[in-house]
Amino acid sequence: MPRSRAARTALAALALVAGCGDAGGLQGAGSTPTATSPAKLWPSLTPASSPAWNYDNGESETMKGVTAPGGDIRKVDPARLVRAEIAQHADDYAGSKAPYRETVRRMDSCGKRPADAKCPLLRPYYRDITGDGHPDLTLGFRLLPGNQTAVRVYTVEGNRVVQVMSNNDAVSGVELAGRSVIIHAPSDLSDYEYRFQWTWDPEQKVMLLTHDEMLHNGKREQPPKRPSASRSGSPSASAGTSPSTTTGASPSLSPSATP
Repeated sequence: MPRSRAARTALAALALVAGCGDAGGLQGAGSTPTATSPAKLWPSLTPASSPAWNYDNGESETMKGVTAPGGDIRKVDPARLVRAEIAQHADDYAGSKAPYRETVRRMDSCGKRPADAKCPLLRPYYRDITGDGHPDLTLGFRLLPGNQTAVRVYTVEGNRVVQVMSNNDAVSGVELAGRSVIIHAPSDLSDYEYRFQWTWDPEQKVMLLTHDEMLHNGKREQPPKRPSASRSGSPSASAGTSPSTTTGASPSLSPSATP
């Protein structure tokens, strides 16, 4: 029979006291702040019936004309996926006024040496994001002209290749963590960055934007000045070491070199 909560608490306290020995016994950690519950505002406010903005959640797209032999996404040429997207979204890529026409032009360099430096594709990453035991593809490519990066996630359904995430932003870093893709983007505020987390939803079968936040990076501290030397030429005091600093996450998807 399981012990009651009071009995378990008493036994735990005895064990702590017995294990302290000559280490000084138990010590208080000070006063504990009073917990406060959230205050609900405007309880009579009528709930909204539809979202104010389109967050591009819940959208997937089959890449027409692209199949994965044996259901293996690694056998699909990443450049072919980008070309399929260009064909399916001509308004964004084709024509003289399309915003990303330079990306289309440089796609012709992909797979050709020594012109690979012009290819807008970034290194592909293969990892199981959907949890089906098979690798999925996280792909990035530069959107030109401009300073944006497209981040895409593809999975395989049968032999069909399906895009389950699409995000364009001024990206400063990308991370893969479990079932999530985390995108870091610069902010207009100094020492801050945006952090977007897209997570696989097995019911919707797409990546959903589950976290959208602004984070403080922390200021980069200037190293301390060296102490002035004494007349004998030896330092008057030992030079301190500058504390380590943490900056924004380094990109996991490194852009290809561009001329």
